[in-house]
Amino acid sequence: MLTATMRQGQWGWLPHAIARENRQRLKPCHSPQAQWDCVNAKYKQKRRNYKNSGVVILSHLKFHRVYSFLDYIMGGCQIHFTVAIDFTASNGDPRNSCSLHYINPYQPNEYLRALVAVGEICQDYDSDKRFSALGFGARIPPKYEVSHDFAINFNPDNDECEGIQGVVESYQNCLPKVQLYGPTNVAPIISKVARTAAAEERTGEASQYYILLILTDGVVTDMADTREAIVRASHLPMSIIIVGVGNADFTDMQILDGDDGVLRSPRGEPALRDIVQFVPFRELKNASPSALAKCVLAEVPKQVVEYYSHKELPPRGLNTPSQEGGPVLAL
Repeated sequence: MLTATMRQGQWGWLPHAIARENRQRLKPCHSPQAQWDCVNAKYKQKRRNYKNSGVVILSHLKFHRVYSFLDYIMGGCQIHFTVAIDFTASNGDPRNSCSLHYINPYQPNEYLRALVAVGEICQDYDSDKRFSALGFGARIPPKYEVSHDFAINFNPDNDECEGIQGVVESYQNCLPKVQLYGPTNVAPIISKVARTAAAEERTGEASQYYILLILTDGVVTDMADTREAIVRASHLPMSIIIVGVGNADFTDMQILDGDDGVLRSPRGEPALRDIVQFVPFRELKNASPSALAKCVLAEVPKQVVEYYSHKELPPRGLNTPSQEGGPVLAL
């Protein structure tokens, strides 16, 4: 007895010989069962009374439509970007020309170059072109206590900026007002965006997807907490792009990018999906916009589709085949 879920136009679940001989017979019908003989061609030639080597019985057939990233975007799914900037002391004193945060009136620093290059690509996916912009690792006014998830426009009630240029202006205005400190903890910001994504998950619709863009100069300090936060976020409509700024050794950052294996929390829980893409900006800062876009956003469409497919959520305005009244065939 065989129960199969089949994608339209695919026959890979049937033995190839059976598929070739019986494609014309696999038609929608209302009989209780459909069946095919499993025939070994060599035995059939040698044995006069040979009938078959068994029977394949198809008891249930369900067509499952696989939607694309474009289907979800055309269905009204909104992509929301949050930018998080590293203000830890390892970046160097912003008044020093060697600092990654040094504001040179004649040319942008490394953070601005990365922010503009990557952000201009990302904003094409964000319909309202408004970015939440956060900072971490700095002492902030008025009490100059260390914060790992502050709004760089210093408006905790509305941390959004108008486009990438708005983020750039907020960053430039913020830098002289904060004291670079540390450590490099990114779990708080991941958890903050995850809380928003969790609220969206409860709507049960493919309407909002969240992408966190982290710009940092080095390896995170709270690696265990970060792994835990990423594993939890892998169950939510959320992806993370980490851009490494400067010339630090980013080898350990590859741990967070699940390309070479499944990321696990310190407790051993595996991530549901690979949601992290790590990009060392130094290797791409002279690349063409198309090459940079391909590297930065290479995995996002797949991650969006994987999430909504796992949740069995179709694009908004569409129903699953079974909800439309077919085709789900019991043969």
